[in-house]
Amino acid sequence: MSRLAQTHGLTEVQQEIVSTVRDFVDKEIIPVATDLEHRDEYPQEIVDGLKELGLFGLMIPEEYGGLGESLLTYALCVEEIARGWMSVSGIINTHFIVAYMLKQHGTQEQKDTFLPRMAAGEVRGAFSMSEPALGSDVSAITSKAVRDGDEYVLNGQKMWLTNGGTSTLVAVLVRSDEGHPEGTAPHKSMTTFLVEKEPGFGEVRPGLTIPGKIDKMGYKGVDTTELIMDGLRIPANRVLGGTTGRGFYQMMDGVEVGRVNVAARGCGVAQRAFELGVSYAQQRHTFGKAIAQHQAIQFKLAEMATKVEAAHAMMVNAARKKDSGQRNDLEAGMAKYLASEYCKEVVEDAFRIHGGYGFSKEYEIERLYREAPMLLIGEGTAEIQKMIIGRRLLEEYRFQG
Repeated sequence: MSRLAQTHGLTEVQQEIVSTVRDFVDKEIIPVATDLEHRDEYPQEIVDGLKELGLFGLMIPEEYGGLGESLLTYALCVEEIARGWMSVSGIINTHFIVAYMLKQHGTQEQKDTFLPRMAAGEVRGAFSMSEPALGSDVSAITSKAVRDGDEYVLNGQKMWLTNGGTSTLVAVLVRSDEGHPEGTAPHKSMTTFLVEKEPGFGEVRPGLTIPGKIDKMGYKGVDTTELIMDGLRIPANRVLGGTTGRGFYQMMDGVEVGRVNVAARGCGVAQRAFELGVSYAQQRHTFGKAIAQHQAIQFKLAEMATKVEAAHAMMVNAARKKDSGQRNDLEAGMAKYLASEYCKEVVEDAFRIHGGYGFSKEYEIERLYREAPMLLIGEGTAEIQKMIIGRRLLEEYRFQG
């Protein structure tokens, strides 16, 4: 275990889980990640191994066959997995957000139907808010659900689904004006639907098409897709929580948890970049000594390590606050913003330490250099985080004049 990014106050069970995941990452992920990533190949054997470890049910309550662990335990596991290959943490994250939304907001029938199979990794989750034209402006969603007897008919196009092809259950946010008079605030007329589908691409159920994988700069291996609904019929009992108009709040609750996850991913990638940088600096020699002995490189290593430590501390704080039942949007936004920015900077410094070799696909840092930018965008851009942080600070520090 390295000196950096230690988490104090963990139970023996938490320590054992995190240690087991770290061993799995070192033995089963790091040796194959770069090769799989360059081929953009789905890491099926790794996913099967994570199923065996019970990671797909880590935070699902024990009564549904999960491990019933905390968000902190989950975030520390994600940090370890992202240290090995960030794409694998993405495969778990979207699954977990859907399970979390079901646990917090689902009807008893929905929990009984999905959570046991999600805990076993038999049902795999994805969630969908974004659309091609709206980016971060969730209130501008145009996908729509219209009631038709005991069913709803969904139409529209969604974008940026992680696990879009491999998932079998998608939580989809659409506009539903039923029971909401004209002029209702946009966020009060949105509903989350639980859409079951077959894995794969093309028409995966009548009225639902997953066109194919989006080719990306990084974050490969995991499938990122569009989702097209054209007369997709969904029974009324698949409205999350059984009541329309609550979708925005349900999704935001899930995204809050997702932001802790993205912060954890940033921590993991930054840790790996530091490991690669500090190792290479002691092996590479210039002017008669290891480059680690040059003050310029020592300054870089000092800055990198400090950023790794700071990001980890903020991520742990955000997770613990959510676990305590308190509102954590401020802490999650800060952690996500800081960890993703620091991750980019630490990766770039490690890249610079590698010199020309950092540009070679033979070296792992090349992959990290392409992966880090996704964290600046995923689960809300840095600019969105700053808006959230700024608004919450003004709430907390309202001027009493």
